[in-house]
Amino acid sequence: MSLDFGPATALSCRECGARYPLGPSFACVECFGPLETAYDFGDVKRSDIESGPASIWRYRSLLPVPADVASKPNMNPGWTPLVKAGNLGRALGIKSLYVKDDSANPTHSFKDRVVAIAVEAARNFGFHTLSCSSTGNLAGAVTAAAARAGLEACVFIPAGLEQAKIAMARIFGGKLVAIEGSYDEVNRFCSELIGDPMGDKWGFVNVNLRPYYAEGSKTLAYEIAEQLGWRLPEQIIIPIASGSQLTKIDKGFKELIRLGLVEDRPYKIFGAQALGCSPVSAAYKAGHDVVQPVKPDTIAKSLAIGNPADGPYVLDIARRTGGAVEDVTDAEIVAAIKLLATTEGIFAETAGGVTVGVLKKLVETGQLDPEAETVVLNTGDGLKTLDAVVADAQPTAVIRPSLDAFRATV
Repeated sequence: MSLDFGPATALSCRECGARYPLGPSFACVECFGPLETAYDFGDVKRSDIESGPASIWRYRSLLPVPADVASKPNMNPGWTPLVKAGNLGRALGIKSLYVKDDSANPTHSFKDRVVAIAVEAARNFGFHTLSCSSTGNLAGAVTAAAARAGLEACVFIPAGLEQAKIAMARIFGGKLVAIEGSYDEVNRFCSELIGDPMGDKWGFVNVNLRPYYAEGSKTLAYEIAEQLGWRLPEQIIIPIASGSQLTKIDKGFKELIRLGLVEDRPYKIFGAQALGCSPVSAAYKAGHDVVQPVKPDTIAKSLAIGNPADGPYVLDIARRTGGAVEDVTDAEIVAAIKLLATTEGIFAETAGGVTVGVLKKLVETGQLDPEAETVVLNTGDGLKTLDAVVADAQPTAVIRPSLDAFRATV
């Protein structure tokens, strides 16, 4: 079978550096560390990127995908708005603030980015079924991408997710299986299924395709830098679920520096968690290098991963860059969703409430420089998590259809 992963040349262990041929593997046989995609980028120019399509495929020369990827049936995610958030900045006392709004992706979350890369890996390996363990957004992104690519889909979620996310995952066809238990239990089940004949020729995007899938998050780093005029933000706030998105944004920034596409200057990375599922934040504040698993209990279900695989790497990045990892309560999450909506007209899901809530807290506690250029991520659409705000979603007034009634109400 001939494989075409573009500039990708091998899989490399993040812990011991052992290298392996490109394949559907995710753990090092030497030390059980996670595998990452390694590259030979060659000469990459800004002009070549800028002439590409308005999607993540403008960065195909930096991703494990074939050169003709844009011509294949896929969701073409990415190139989402970087919104100059002057109103929110003034409300929080931040001089230069941007919101990277990934709710503009095809299934209204950043997961479309990572799934698009995983689809190309599945094609390379001859898989006929896409699968995943998911807290909601990923399930919808996988079933949609499978429908477009002409693949089968079977996705697994914890029972009790938001109904809107269940509906989105189901509408695109395929099978949706709810498992009684937490996300971590769902993920363990999927790992078992990979080794069973039932899972033969299945591509689990966040398990056996994870080294490729995770690279999709780098495109957030690439886009932010390009949209800022080819420079890195001085500060960025990123939500933490597994921690993969944060580690890959850092990887993307470092690649841009190494390739000479941006100036090498310091940047600080801040991680954001909900207090009801904050194992990385707790470890950071305690000065630990090991993340103690927790049982999630928060309205931010898309971030409710109690044993985040990349947690230790998040701690390293936050400390290395001079950032931090912080958390907010469910009440602060709801307040932050409303603040972003009323200042910038962006309706974020609960994960966006986490990042904006943490942004506010970082300013108040003096951990974030209000004079520095800052980017905060919104990774999903608030229409998916209406339960968080529905209690306040009532009419301002109910009146008779007359001007007198309106005047009396006003």
